[in-house]
Amino acid sequence: MPYLPYISDTDFIKHLNTIADKGIEAKQNAPKRFYSNVIDPFGPIFEMGILGVNAGQWEKLEINRQIQKSMQNAVGKFHENILGSVPGWSKVEVGGIIDLVKDDKTIIAEIKNKYNTVSGGKLKDHYQELSDQINKKNMAYFGATSYFVQIIPKNSASFNKCFTPSDKSTGKKCPKDNKIREIDGRSFYAMVTGFDNALDMLHDQIPIALAQSGAIKNAFPSNDLKELSDYFKRAYF
Repeated sequence: MPYLPYISDTDFIKHLNTIADKGIEAKQNAPKRFYSNVIDPFGPIFEMGILGVNAGQWEKLEINRQIQKSMQNAVGKFHENILGSVPGWSKVEVGGIIDLVKDDKTIIAEIKNKYNTVSGGKLKDHYQELSDQINKKNMAYFGATSYFVQIIPKNSASFNKCFTPSDKSTGKKCPKDNKIREIDGRSFYAMVTGFDNALDMLHDQIPIALAQSGAIKNAFPSNDLKELSDYFKRAYF
């Protein structure tokens, strides 16, 4: 049986290995980067005092935080790779506005890993970029429907609605356009793959595939798998 019914095992393992390699690299390089970067001399005072840790412990926490930041950035690309491996869809090369396109060019998407990846003031710019892509006749995706995807939404409610962020220059919301939409990650995965629980399946299979592929040394214990499942439910249900 394949890990997932909507992409091949070969693609799935390849994308898992890519993010695992990035994590290993971040872990190896974090101590060197810690000492090469300028350290805020004020933050550690408060953090050490409030957390009740000494300087050595604080350094370990800070190094782990930097590793976590690198991993979070890699997870966003992981979703782009997974969705771009679904038959009929393609990931757009780095450097463009669009991250994902349906092969018949009827749907394009910009994918953000979390709802707060883009600050509120910048959302209008993303709206305008999507509008340009689908409403200007000289653009490759003229007439398509565009989606601003938030893999992890602000709350657990599903949504697929017109994307109308505030325009601070006018004090008003951007005009409604049925072809400029915003959508949560679980709903978008369902739309792309045709499986309502596609994101659930992905979340469940990642720890299994990581262990079986050798990307990590040991399998996740059952109590950790339960906690991971609870984290997912808090985000989407």
